[in-house]
Amino acid sequence: MKAILDILNIKKVNIGACAGPDAWFDAPDSEELASVNPATGETIAVVRQTTPETYEKVMERAAATFLTWRMTPAPKRGLVIRDLADALREYQEPLGELVSLEMGKIRAEGMGEVQEMIDICDFSVGLSRQLYGLTMKSERPAHRMFEQWHPLGVVGVITAFNFPAAVWSWNTAIACVCGDPVVWKPSSDTPLTAIAVQTIANAVAADHGLHGLFCLAIGRGAVVGERMINDKRIPLISFTGSTKMGERVAQSVAKRFGRSILELGGNNAIIVDDEADLNIALQAALFGAVGTSGQRCTSTRRVFLQKKIAAEFTDRLIKAYGQVTIGNPLEEGILMGPLVNRGAVSDMVAALEEIEKQGGKIIFGGHRLPDKGEMFVEPTIVKMPEQSPIVHIETFAPILYLMEYENIDEAVALHNAVPQGLSSAIFTKNLYKAEQFLSAEGSDCGIANVNIGTSGAEIGGAFGGEKETGGGRESGSDSWKAYMRRQTNTINWSKELPLAQGIKFGD
Repeated sequence: MKAILDILNIKKVNIGACAGPDAWFDAPDSEELASVNPATGETIAVVRQTTPETYEKVMERAAATFLTWRMTPAPKRGLVIRDLADALREYQEPLGELVSLEMGKIRAEGMGEVQEMIDICDFSVGLSRQLYGLTMKSERPAHRMFEQWHPLGVVGVITAFNFPAAVWSWNTAIACVCGDPVVWKPSSDTPLTAIAVQTIANAVAADHGLHGLFCLAIGRGAVVGERMINDKRIPLISFTGSTKMGERVAQSVAKRFGRSILELGGNNAIIVDDEADLNIALQAALFGAVGTSGQRCTSTRRVFLQKKIAAEFTDRLIKAYGQVTIGNPLEEGILMGPLVNRGAVSDMVAALEEIEKQGGKIIFGGHRLPDKGEMFVEPTIVKMPEQSPIVHIETFAPILYLMEYENIDEAVALHNAVPQGLSSAIFTKNLYKAEQFLSAEGSDCGIANVNIGTSGAEIGGAFGGEKETGGGRESGSDSWKAYMRRQTNTINWSKELPLAQGIKFGD
């Protein structure tokens, strides 16, 4: 941690609002926010939160920047993101370690998160030369019809603690090449990571003489978040968080006719067929459920086991769980760190109590680990006789439900029975079952994999889910269209004015 703070010249007490390299806004009377190391419970540093006044300064700068940035050729915008990628490569190790320190994911995952930022920047550089529109054939003679995509405006990005840097980059890299400045509200659990990323982005912006392209506003949802979702100067809000909060965001933004990208809850499942390669299925279930201490939106929550292989797979999974090393996420060899805060621990404890009331049987784990620290828990495996109500609720913790099924139709029905629809997977060597899972009558999720787990998506594909996951899409494919406005153009190069649909209006 000291390395990244020293390298970036970040002070012990920071100001939590910024709108460019020359605009860290001072608010000495604002509330302080402590960044806490979840592995030790100790305060890492304290930052100043954004006040209503500093929020206005940030928004004014971002809105003014849009007026000039939208007219910058897209390939030139891409050069800024190219340099951001290079800066992230330079700081990958210390930034990745800060992610691990502040959020609690293991060092390898912290490094991977920064690599994901680099990857989306590289993707966006190429995208800056590919913001394509279609050409359509007009029904009228001597007319040309086509569409083009224009910058949308200031994009508001509200991120969660579990990916404190990567999700910002998914939005910001694409928004930037699309011609949009970004105002970022990070999670209050990870303010230092946000300040480090902002500092890196500020240096890149300064090299290009830019101000107000990358903006930051750290603060509570009631102060910053509410202003953002109700601010008509922000035509698009990208929100990552709970379904409950996503409902509020969607309603507030829609009320003012804005757009929203919602990345909400996941209750992801793996189906393990009796014709599966159990070795890779085991690896996928283990990482999917235990990685990031079960705090990914794509974490594996449910595993459906075909009855012929259920006993063998369960035994092997319990043995694998027994080998998971738990401790300081920055230490070599550790596979699972702490939960992010006390609230997350309380939620897990409450869920385990409810599981037992609903007939579930804990077959591994289920305990807190106070000797390691207040936020440490055991990864837990629960055998459920059926998909009880608790299974339909996403608990953001390392709890994995095992259930059995007879045939693929039953497995798909059980899989789709929950209200969330983010990520899904089937493990099978049977082509017919794999294709059924991917068909319109198969998985109802935004992501459906075969012989790959639910967690760890590449940036090249669109990321997002259906149902209570919100329907949003970020990252690859044509997700860039959400950050732009479509315009249909028709040019008449004739000397007459024919109307569409053959309408005659007068002589």
